[in-house]
Amino acid sequence: MIIIPARLNSTRLPNKLLLPLGGIPIIIRTANIAKEVDSTIVACDNEAILDMCKKHNIECILTSDKHISGTDRCAEVVTKLQLDDNETIINLQGDEPFLETDVIYNLKETMNNAISGNVAFMVSCYKVIDDLSADDSNIVKVVIDDNNYALYFSRSKIPYNRDNTSVSYFGHIGIYGFSVKSLKAFCLFDKSPLENIEKLEQLRALWYGKKILMIKVKSNSIGIDTMEDYNNALKLLRSK
Repeated sequence: MIIIPARLNSTRLPNKLLLPLGGIPIIIRTANIAKEVDSTIVACDNEAILDMCKKHNIECILTSDKHISGTDRCAEVVTKLQLDDNETIINLQGDEPFLETDVIYNLKETMNNAISGNVAFMVSCYKVIDDLSADDSNIVKVVIDDNNYALYFSRSKIPYNRDNTSVSYFGHIGIYGFSVKSLKAFCLFDKSPLENIEKLEQLRALWYGKKILMIKVKSNSIGIDTMEDYNNALKLLRSK
């Protein structure tokens, strides 16, 4: 199952999920992509998103407006639906209207294997980005180890290239695979200091010693966090 947490009042771009792309709201475009892969539910905090989903025949559940993260919102949904602990849940950010279905399929398959093999607490994705993109604090960077587990996520440019040697930078893509069990466990952890500093909830898992398996993917997706991102998304849509 894919759950798309949807908070209306985004800090950097208010009401962004209802902004139109080719006449279709961002949240609806994202949900339509997800529906091609698995059953999809939007977990929203506002009647405006609920009504928009109903209008476009997207299943939607109204959740508490007190949640501090999208993952907490997903956990409320799995609890309401009484899902089995071993079921795979994909947490897809609502501002990814161009994410390729291949990326979601890959994550789903890898998470299913991770559950059966007990090799990771959660799974996520990354792609190679250029040096200029690595300078952008709105693009989250990730450093991984030799076994493709995440070492750290940051809005800063990491790793620091002290000697100006050839280095690859990896951009994190906002999609996560959990089991229902690990999703609930994540939400029982207290927020971590690093999470508060970077404003990146995935750092909570690393803080408590949990493994995040990272999948390298190819993607032209644009996560929409700012007005500049939205304008770039409009340009990308026109080019398609």
